Amino acid sequence: MSLVPTLDHLRMAQAVTAPAIQVTPLIESAALARQTGAARVFVKPECLQWAGSFKVRGAYWRLTRLSGDEARRGVVAYSSGNFAQGLAAAGQRLGIPVTMVMPVDAPLAKRDATSGYGARVVVTEHGERAREEVAMERARQIAAEDDLVLLHPFDDPEIVAGQAAVGLEAVAQLAANGALADMVFCPVGGGGLIGGVALAFHYLSPKTEIVGVEPEDFDGMGVSLASGGIQTRPLVRRSICDGLMARRPGVAPFAAATAAGVRGTTVSDSSVRSAMKTAFERLKVVFEPSGAASLAALLDGGEAVGGKTILVIGSGGNVSPADFFAHLGNA
Repeated sequence: MSLVPTLDHLRMAQAVTAPAIQVTPLIESAALARQTGAARVFVKPECLQWAGSFKVRGAYWRLTRLSGDEARRGVVAYSSGNFAQGLAAAGQRLGIPVTMVMPVDAPLAKRDATSGYGARVVVTEHGERAREEVAMERARQIAAEDDLVLLHPFDDPEIVAGQAAVGLEAVAQLAANGALADMVFCPVGGGGLIGGVALAFHYLSPKTEIVGVEPEDFDGMGVSLASGGIQTRPLVRRSICDGLMARRPGVAPFAAATAAGVRGTTVSDSSVRSAMKTAFERLKVVFEPSGAASLAALLDGGEAVGGKTILVIGSGGNVSPADFFAHLGNA
């Protein structure tokens, strides 16, 4: 298939995955609208999705695209957590064996949840190297040794197509509320979610502006979009947004984001902590740091949102109680 899935392909993926996912709600917040000066603010909390994030959507769709022989052999992939949980949950439902390679510093809650869905978890030590590079190398090695199908967590047009259901749902839910989004804030790691969401709005709401939100120093997508070609950011530090620490976007997500006219922005860890606290207090929703990045971008006040209808995609909520309240205590 093309690097940029068509609207028909997005809708087919949504239809096939529908029995295996939840339609997450769209929450309107008058308090956030008053605080930011926006006309209306809507939040789509994918933290309420099966396995705690949007990732199960793309994972389930990708597994349904395997041949019978591939499904019997099983798959291997790498992830810091949310894709691991999503793929493990999808594999459990479809009866497909899943092996996940996870960095040693991935949150323990995510590792335990992945094992809980029946996946075999292999932990990697990365030292001073980029953790995704080490985990990817180990996944490739396991694929060769065990004759497993190697899947990429985000750089796959089918993953982009599967994640697009978040956007397709949101467009329909906004319309049901008599609204059309002027601007969408969406978190970006490797780009699977932003690619799918951006395409959904590109096809169905082309005047909507899509803003990809990344942690400071991990804005590979934003830098790449601004330069017109894929760029790799240097490894300089860590972020509390463990799910958004990719240093460069995938080829397929970059193609989708480029086609949809996405632009990037960044947020600090302190802004993310404040956003987690605001979501908890105002929306009664628990976001992990990565899931709160998009809300942080709205609350930072760096974007011209006055008088506009805003959609915030909250991508996940896989955070332990101890870590969650520690972040709130430092907000």
